[in-house]
Amino acid sequence: MTALTTPVHPASSSRPALLRRLWATNWPLTLTALAGLALLAATAALALVDPRVIAGAPAWVKPMKFAISTAVYSLTLVWMLGYVQGRQRLVAAAGTVTALGFVIELVLIVLQVGRGVRSHFNFSTPLDGAIFSVMGATIVVVWLMNALAAGLVLRQKFADPAFAWSLRLGLLVTLYGAAVAFLMTSPTPVQLQALQAGTAPAFIGAHSVGVPDGGAGLPFLGWSTTGGDLRIAHFVGLHALQIVPLLGLLINRNWAALDARRRTALVWTGGLGYLGLAILLTWQALRAQPLLAPDALTLGALAALITVVAGAGALIVNAGRRA
Repeated sequence: MTALTTPVHPASSSRPALLRRLWATNWPLTLTALAGLALLAATAALALVDPRVIAGAPAWVKPMKFAISTAVYSLTLVWMLGYVQGRQRLVAAAGTVTALGFVIELVLIVLQVGRGVRSHFNFSTPLDGAIFSVMGATIVVVWLMNALAAGLVLRQKFADPAFAWSLRLGLLVTLYGAAVAFLMTSPTPVQLQALQAGTAPAFIGAHSVGVPDGGAGLPFLGWSTTGGDLRIAHFVGLHALQIVPLLGLLINRNWAALDARRRTALVWTGGLGYLGLAILLTWQALRAQPLLAPDALTLGALAALITVVAGAGALIVNAGRRA
């Protein structure tokens, strides 16, 4: 019989104890998180002394951002996997394969920056094309490992259903956020015309919509300020891995007087609302619309989403108080 697990707030344990727990759950994934932090420090130092610009951004910004993302994702995933009991081989597979995928991706990104060329969508030479193809295949495998982790947490029994569903929905919404990246690999209209004409373009795919990659963008993030940018929905969706479980912890703390069924309903409301936001941002980007310049249609959709989520949450809380 699968044991019931109870939530452990990360702050409830000392940092060394938490690190030991993460290491015991899956040391390759924990080591990858630490390596990501080390790479962050190294790339930050290199950014100060290397003036090169690649695709309109300082050369070392991209590996810096990926180092941050790798560290945060790895630490969160290994924390979640720590709640899975009785399926250690599958836990080991999900953690270790994810770690290996991240290492491959980071090494290839750093390699391309060292060569002074773009790492993503680059088919300028056979080597560049092979590197991006390996990166693409690697991320597909990482996505599948996220799906495996979601399946493991879905099957795991928890003493607190609200916390359980915050973990499950966090993993499931993250699957959507990661899948947005696949939209970036499709040829742009200009690239498609070149392919149809029998010409091999140097780049196939883009994260910007309606404008070329490498144009004006937000500081550090680089998100386009003149067109749509799929990286925004990708970023928001990926961070469901942290935001939705945090929401579950906050609901349990602030609405502890509600019964488990209503707290679970609040988690579902927040999780589906977060998914709605990621979908809305995808839709906005595909319409070639900058994040900071939404039109009336986008603002109306956002207002409707906020109204529905806030209204549903208020109804759940008020019903629980009356009960």
